[in-house]
Formats: sequence, structure tokens, C-alpha cells
Amino acid sequence: MSKRVQFSRHGGPEVLEFVDHSPAEPGPHEVRVRNRAIGLNFIDTYYRSGLYQPAALPSGLGTEGAGEVEAVGRDVTQWRVGDRVAYATGPLGAYAEQHVLPAEKLVKLPDGISFEQAAAVMLKGLTVQYLLRQTHVVQAGEKVLFHAAAGGVGLIACQWARALGAKLIGTVSSPEKAELARRNGAWATIDYSHENVAQRVLELTDGKKCPVVYDSVGKDTWATSLDCVAPRGLLVSFGNASGPVTGVNLGILSQKGSLYVTRPTLFAYASDAASLQAMADELFGLIADGRIKVEIGQRYALADAAKAQEALASRKTTGSTILLP
Repeated sequence: MSKRVQFSRHGGPEVLEFVDHSPAEPGPHEVRVRNRAIGLNFIDTYYRSGLYQPAALPSGLGTEGAGEVEAVGRDVTQWRVGDRVAYATGPLGAYAEQHVLPAEKLVKLPDGISFEQAAAVMLKGLTVQYLLRQTHVVQAGEKVLFHAAAGGVGLIACQWARALGAKLIGTVSSPEKAELARRNGAWATIDYSHENVAQRVLELTDGKKCPVVYDSVGKDTWATSLDCVAPRGLLVSFGNASGPVTGVNLGILSQKGSLYVTRPTLFAYASDAASLQAMADELFGLIADGRIKVEIGQRYALADAAKAQEALASRKTTGSTILLP
């Protein structure tokens, strides 16, 4: 018997339950992982609230973790008991001491990367990989806008952009978060609590705006983001922290300069084991050589997952938050 966090109805953090759970034996192509650290992400709150629907209730929660292979299915040949692994795109259920998931969802964790680092960075780091290296291939010298630059994804994006030689402009909500973003590589910051974001972008880009804007906030920043994209530029909407973007008028894209908009997901980019491992290898390489430092701002016991989500939703966190079994 082990422990996991689950929810039997949708709602706020109060619906999360810390319960006894008997994990299944791995199927033919599955692996059971003994979690040593678990990642906390905004997407977890989407499933809990009902914005995204789990397959059935009650449901486990979380898709990201790191640990050791504990058991393998009969047809699994690429993993052995004791292997150090990490994952970010598995089925719901990572908020648990043990998690069963398809073998192809795991990546090899190098000895130089700790379980806590991997759990803190996998989903966020792979998200930054596809955003900056695939959705729009960021070039040296480009000025790009990235919302929520002091968050878990944002801090990695600041560092990765700096490693690429790009000039990342990050939006933040306080002077403290502005300093944190700059310390992690942001070229400039905009405090949206008292600055006009679109006007500051114009000033910082000499009136040219940005070839790409990365927006994980959603409803509250949608209109502003469109005003920051250069003609024929790209708005990448990859999150709904303030609520989903709905009722989009495509005519606005033509009015603002023949803009492009995309709503990508990690799952579409890490669509097979080879792609997933290649993306992870690039991320781990940047961590290993020091160009990306993993910022773990908060650690919570697994039993305190509800408190961790409350802090995340209230935007009181900086960097990554992990849960420890």
C-alpha cells in the first residue's frame, strides 16, 4: 500500500484527497516508478478545476516526476529495475509515491542531474525547448516578449534565451520578480502592475514590436499580447493561468498586421520516445554545463499538495515547486 493525491469532484484545492492507494502491476509495455520528487504545474489545476477533463473520477493528478524504475512489464526492454528516470508527459497520477506509466514516456536521467532538479524542470524545461527551439526558432539578437518571466517556465526561458543570444523582455508583477527575472537572464522587464506593457514593448524595440510573443496567462493578456507582435509575427498562446481565451475574432489578426497565432502543447512535440529523449538531452545538457540553473522556490510534502496549489494559483511562488513523497 502506498499514498497518492486524488480528486473525486472538480473544484478548488480543497477537493484534493491524500489517500491510501494500491498501484497496479505494470502492463506489458509499462513501467512502475518509485517517485523521489514530483513536479507541480499549472496544468494540474486545470484538471482539478474541470477546465481539462480526466478520463474518469476519482482521478490521480500530475504528469511530471523523477525516480527509479521499480518494476517493468514483460515486453519492456529499454528499462531495468533501478534505472534513474524522469517523465513529464505521462498519464495523470504523478502525485503519488508510485506511478505506473508507458515505458516510452520515460527519459534517461543523467547521474549529474538530481531527482529534485528533474522533477522541477522536466515539464517546464521541455515546454521552453519546444517554444524557443521549435514553435519559433529564436535567433541571436531577437527581442522576444515572455509573460510571467519570474515563474517556473519563465525563469528557464530567461536563461535559455540568454544562452541563445536573444534579448528576452519579461513581464512581472513586482520589483522583486523583475530582479529575479533579470538575474536569470532577462534582457529587460516590464512590471505590468504599474507599466503599460504594449507601450514599453514599443520603447524597448524602437517601435518594431516583437517577432514572437509567448503568453501563458491567457484571457487577461490576450489583447495586450496582440498589440506587442510585429507585423507578420507570431503569438504563441500556451497557457490559461487567468482563464482560457475564447471568442477570438480572426479579423483582428489582419488589422494588427497579418499576425499568426498558435496554441501548441508539449504532447504534440514530444510525440514519440525519440523526440522526447532528444528534447530532454538538450535540456539536461544546458543544465549540466551551467547555462540553465534550476530554481526550486518551494518544496512541499506530498500530503500538502493542496497548500502547494493554493500558493501557485495566488502567484505567490517563484521558480519551480516540487512535492516530496
